[in-house]
Amino acid sequence: MQKGRNRSGAAKGDLFFLAAVILLAAWGVVCVYSASSYNAEVQYGDAFYFFKKQLVGLFLGVAAMIGVGFISYEKMRKIGLPALIVSLVLLALVFVPGLGRSNYGATRWIGIGSLTIQPSEFAKLGFVLFTAGYFAKDPARMRTLRGCLPVLGAGLAICILIMLEPNMSVTMCVGAIMIGMLFLAGASKKALAAVIVPVVLAVPALIVAAPYRLQRLSAFMDPWASPKDEGYQLIQSLYALSNGNLFGVGLFNSRQKYRFLPFAESDFILSVIAEETGFFGVLAMFCVIAFIVWRGFRIAARCGNFYGFLLAGGITLAFAVQATLNALVVSGCIPPTGLPLPLVSAGNTSLVVTLAGMGVVYGVSRHTQTEKFIQCTV
Repeated sequence: MQKGRNRSGAAKGDLFFLAAVILLAAWGVVCVYSASSYNAEVQYGDAFYFFKKQLVGLFLGVAAMIGVGFISYEKMRKIGLPALIVSLVLLALVFVPGLGRSNYGATRWIGIGSLTIQPSEFAKLGFVLFTAGYFAKDPARMRTLRGCLPVLGAGLAICILIMLEPNMSVTMCVGAIMIGMLFLAGASKKALAAVIVPVVLAVPALIVAAPYRLQRLSAFMDPWASPKDEGYQLIQSLYALSNGNLFGVGLFNSRQKYRFLPFAESDFILSVIAEETGFFGVLAMFCVIAFIVWRGFRIAARCGNFYGFLLAGGITLAFAVQATLNALVVSGCIPPTGLPLPLVSAGNTSLVVTLAGMGVVYGVSRHTQTEKFIQCTV
């Protein structure tokens, strides 16, 4: 009997990958409660406000992950272009008066009553679905710059719409995913250069073009030059990191979450986790994140299907890029910008979409085992 199959011959898939994803998401719910309880009590009169929202997101996301995991990934070939179109439409709807929701000077959400969604989360998954389907349909396309133009155009369109919100961090994330997908597909050097060179040139131009980005860059270089203004958030994050020391001050005992650290339950939740669990707690969490990334790329590498390889590899890459960027921001290694820690930060759109994407990766592992089993029995 082949490993990874039950007695009836049905593929189980990579259960270690599945368990690690659920474990990290469940840990995220606990961390969201710890980081948000005081702020939720003050703002909404309910210490469990964000916790309950995150718990609902976890249940919906796990249901989506398991549901998607039992669908043959080959059936997703047909939804690549529609997924891209829907993503672009949703990103454009953000700018429609009455639909777009603004917060802290940025319009990044679509609001319908009390329900809000963040289209950029769908866009990342939609881009991976489109790119995987496009290259898998004709692998020869990746060998020429002309063949890569539709992927470059799709990525550029998404980046422009996200940049207009404005959301520089997610724009950088999508750009990194685009470069990574081209690399995974084996694109020509010309195609890679056509992306990397403009990106390198565009970053300083975009920083200079927007005064608030220059202020953030200045705060990154010397946050103590403006400790009550642009440097405030990074300073508070560094305080949280230093308070944690090796073993932390104890779960639920953070001091920075008492409205000292802005966005403690979302973009800067890692700071609270570091304060409460210390260096070893953060190390343990990132070991789980690294395990998920390793298993995801392992699933991609073991898939004998080029489409499945790009699909699993692209989704894993998106997760890895976002987790890395968040950690670099929180620790002050790159200029501060808003980007959630995937599966951990508060935000139902991010949680549900990320879990659904992980379900696709798990589905690739299941159906890869099925295909190998069929080959062994023929």
